[in-house]
Amino acid sequence: MSQLDLAVDAEISSRHLSFLETGRSQPSRDMVLRLAERLDVPLRERNMLLVAAGFAPVFPERAMSDPALASARRAVDLVLEGHEPYPAIAIDRHWTMIAHNRLVPLLVATADAELRKPPINVLRLSLHPKGLAPRIVNLAEWREHLLARLRRQIDVTAAPVMIDLMKELSSYPRPHGPQPFGRSAELDHGGVVVPLRLATPDGVLSFISTTTVFGTPIDITLSELALETFFPADPATGDALRRMAENARG
Repeated sequence: MSQLDLAVDAEISSRHLSFLETGRSQPSRDMVLRLAERLDVPLRERNMLLVAAGFAPVFPERAMSDPALASARRAVDLVLEGHEPYPAIAIDRHWTMIAHNRLVPLLVATADAELRKPPINVLRLSLHPKGLAPRIVNLAEWREHLLARLRRQIDVTAAPVMIDLMKELSSYPRPHGPQPFGRSAELDHGGVVVPLRLATPDGVLSFISTTTVFGTPIDITLSELALETFFPADPATGDALRRMAENARG
């Protein structure tokens, strides 16, 4: 975005914005928030900008167990439960699983017990050789998809925790016989999604996934929470998941 485009979008003069950029003028608290809003800066980094400008942070960060977030937690649980008989999880900014519905433990039960102990990092659980990796039929493709998402997150936040996680995940053994990225997605799903294909006692289950975030959060925890919901990519997978859910109820 050019300086002129940002000035127009923020409804200030380009001269004033230039003075702010070069340090000839000091921004007000409202100006910091206005520019951060126009630049879509994450809430955590907006607090950092405020502190750097000499102001107190304004966006709180509370645990999901905090009473102030009770309604948000109920909304998360409602989405996860309502997505059954298909699997769904809630994760934080470090890819730590915060919540899940009843289908998830059934699908990850064969992973090493240490990887399933809280706090569970879903990227580690997925790609570790003692996790789900041996059962992911299109591991090369799925691995590249997850690492690409993590790279984008690092580009935005430069978070040391995420950089360390990337180093760890990249050190895992690479899949044998690398599969061209997007090949199976192109064949089966028009090249518009990357499926997850998981080998199970009920056969190979194929999923497509979506990510949902809160639309207007003013709390850092909520702004960094994501709901990953998985849908059957074919009728056979849908039938198998419904059977699994029924057996779990029984």
